Amino acid sequence: MQKALTLMNVQLANAITDLSGQTGMAILRAIVDGERNPWILAKLRDPRIQASEEEIAHSLQGNWREDVLFELEQVLAAYNFQLQQIEKCEQQLEKYMKAQPTRPAVGPVLGPATLGVEEAPKKHRKKARNTKPPRKNRISFDLETELARVMGADLTAIDGIKLMTIQTIYSELGPALSAFPSENHFASWLMLAPKRDVSGGKVIRHVWVKGRNRVANALRMAAESLNNSQSYLGARYRSLRGRLGAPKAIKAMARYLACLVYRMLMKGQDWVDRGATYYEQRRRQRELIHLQHKAKAL
Repeated sequence: MQKALTLMNVQLANAITDLSGQTGMAILRAIVDGERNPWILAKLRDPRIQASEEEIAHSLQGNWREDVLFELEQVLAAYNFQLQQIEKCEQQLEKYMKAQPTRPAVGPVLGPATLGVEEAPKKHRKKARNTKPPRKNRISFDLETELARVMGADLTAIDGIKLMTIQTIYSELGPALSAFPSENHFASWLMLAPKRDVSGGKVIRHVWVKGRNRVANALRMAAESLNNSQSYLGARYRSLRGRLGAPKAIKAMARYLACLVYRMLMKGQDWVDRGATYYEQRRRQRELIHLQHKAKAL
């Protein structure tokens, strides 16, 4: 669509950054329907857009070539058809999700919880409000609520685990991870556990194994998204990246995320984000203790 407008010297992109938005699509449909007056087209602007009607009108002055207009009509029809196909897929997905049984939440584990995963007090269970604007390609129904219902846990509480990551886990493994006796078995199946050649109790070499596991790839992308996160997991990932380098840190963090997912689904433990400051304090304490032991040894 942008190419067709450029061929006609219509510089609408100078006033509207996204042609697929509400204003851009309204103007394109009006052009295909036969409207050529730039001032009438400019009145189709959405009130929320920053560009004024005058700016949009000046950007809509070009050469209306019949052959390019036909191309624009064909491209717009194909775009509308794809939107209809996506909408039908979402309707079918919603139908399937609502037909899935509700998985009851797993009861809490007796005894102290694992570091970073604990029985969350009620005041911590409320997630932080998302300040980012919703994406245009978001699913039309509340998939997050449906996934939390069928899986028995809200995995979006873990920083870095997004909606599509949970959807990948559910589509590949189902609502529970009962096929894996422990989180270590789960990490090994994902090929996120270290592979070592051991002889006589001595590690000879570390083996790099390539895998095509969709769940592992989704967790790797989730781990990489933590680079700028001001959370406990974000601080942990940056610390690993500084010590090990990006590839090893991504794999190690993906394994840690896999363990958290396993604990939430199979042990009923909630993730409580303690923040990046808490992780840095714990890291400094560990370094201080290490230096103290080293000084005593000398």
